[in-house]
Amino acid sequence: MQQLPTVDYRAPDAAAQFVESLRNTGFGVLKNHPIPQQLVESIYKNWQEFFNSEQKHEFLYDKQTQDGYFPPDVSEVAKGFTVKDIKEYFHVYPKGRVPAQLEAEVREYYRLANEFAAELLSWVQAQAPEDVRAKFSIDLKDMIADSEQTLLRILHYPPMTGDEEPGAIRAAAHGDINLLTVLPAANEPGLQVQTKEGGWLDVPCDFGSLIINIGDMLQEASGGYFPSTIHRVINPTGKASTKSRISLPLFLHPRPDVVLSERYTADSYLQERLTELGVK
Repeated sequence: MQQLPTVDYRAPDAAAQFVESLRNTGFGVLKNHPIPQQLVESIYKNWQEFFNSEQKHEFLYDKQTQDGYFPPDVSEVAKGFTVKDIKEYFHVYPKGRVPAQLEAEVREYYRLANEFAAELLSWVQAQAPEDVRAKFSIDLKDMIADSEQTLLRILHYPPMTGDEEPGAIRAAAHGDINLLTVLPAANEPGLQVQTKEGGWLDVPCDFGSLIINIGDMLQEASGGYFPSTIHRVINPTGKASTKSRISLPLFLHPRPDVVLSERYTADSYLQERLTELGVK
């Protein structure tokens, strides 16, 4: 199966290559980026221990604030699907709860990833045609400045047991709601992106790569120029099915009052989508 190309962040034309990949596939993959791999590996290890523990139940999610631990029985159902994804996860917001032993490094990752994301949004804006740039109500990087809506989700896909609900996969085909999603390559493969022809491309999971994809809000704000691409996480087979998969997506959300288009503010768009997903 074909793979997406990987762009070297240190290349002189990295911005142009990256935005071209986003435009063509909805995804960009970067290597040699500034997010420390050691920090990511430590988060994977420490959160695996958390998901294996009973402590997670002390942080059961708050329906109002949407922070905390979401067990498998409340996992999302992707739009257009009826079966829950096979996963559990923890939501980290700037003012949300985090287990004390995990807080320092996860806050540091949140800060670094947000800073880097602002640079990537600047790349997107600079590489967009003038008529597309004119659609943005403010600079893209300023849409996320001081946003308390940007969400770090620590995902745990448990090993397969063979008792999964028929048709259930780790993450059914879906698009993201936000502007961009920033994701370090997971500790196990499985992420795929849908092509314009309806086939599927494997997203490289080389440890150290950073995967970025367009969300629906950027598609809305750009008048469809930047496509929000459908993606999924498939179930592993063979030996890999006995392993957990940890994933660390940062969903970049504008402040609620940011105008995305004539039809939507960031808040009105988000509320509509959360209602569709059944989490409101």
